[in-house]
Amino acid sequence: MSDMLQLAGIAVDALSIGGVETCIQLPGFKLAFDIGRCPRTAVFKETVLFTHAHMDHMGGVAFHAATRGMLGMSPPTYLVPHENARALAGLFQAYRKLDRSRLAHKVVPIGPGEEHKLPCGLIARPFRSPHRIPCQGYGLWTSKKKLKPEYQGLPGPELKRLRVDEGVEIAEVVEGCEVAFTGDTVIDVVEKEAAVRNARLLVIETTFVDDKVSVKDCRSKGHVHLYEFAERAELFKNDAILMTHFSARYRPRDILRALDKRLPPGLRERVTPLLNGHVIDRPH
Repeated sequence: MSDMLQLAGIAVDALSIGGVETCIQLPGFKLAFDIGRCPRTAVFKETVLFTHAHMDHMGGVAFHAATRGMLGMSPPTYLVPHENARALAGLFQAYRKLDRSRLAHKVVPIGPGEEHKLPCGLIARPFRSPHRIPCQGYGLWTSKKKLKPEYQGLPGPELKRLRVDEGVEIAEVVEGCEVAFTGDTVIDVVEKEAAVRNARLLVIETTFVDDKVSVKDCRSKGHVHLYEFAERAELFKNDAILMTHFSARYRPRDILRALDKRLPPGLRERVTPLLNGHVIDRPH
């Protein structure tokens, strides 16, 4: 895995190469989005939120459960799209016969319109990410009670009098999206999902960055093209954006040059490309 990133105050340990492996770990929240081939550090993440069942995103799931069991760790919890829950159960059934082990774990089928309270205190809410197969992204939300603006600054005894004696509701629930992860998707998810546009940290795939693959061909593969991302620059209100899932055909310098060329400065300074795992630039 790469050196730890700090984006919008959130620690990110990530590996993502299009068609090869994607695992986005958030150590501070003790969870991961997708498991890829199960990088070593991902074994220590008890909760994994799966976006879809392509091999480069879900291939290491049985190894993850087996390794945690071997090390005496608690069984992991897997949030999976409803469309994948039955097949995933079949996969584990087959591996139990092959591996002769329990492969203990918990599956939470979940989809758009539902939510799940995570051990870290955040609330996971899936949203639909259009892709070649069923796929969903996730927003991680905080939910806190805060004093309503009109009561802020009042002394404690006065607040108690209003709340206890007069039955006034002096607080309101305030929610905020800390992280949004799109999984594999087309650019439409940016326009359709407010969580994607407004999350403090957005993790979004950007598979192709130049004319070697056209926008049309990119869309047909169910992915985001840098050109489409740049055209929607004004929509991104995020504090930080981590671009992932670049095609393995690109070298780091190709990606950096494309970002510098295509993105306006106000957006470029908030974008961090995930370059680890790509072919290292060599001097000529």
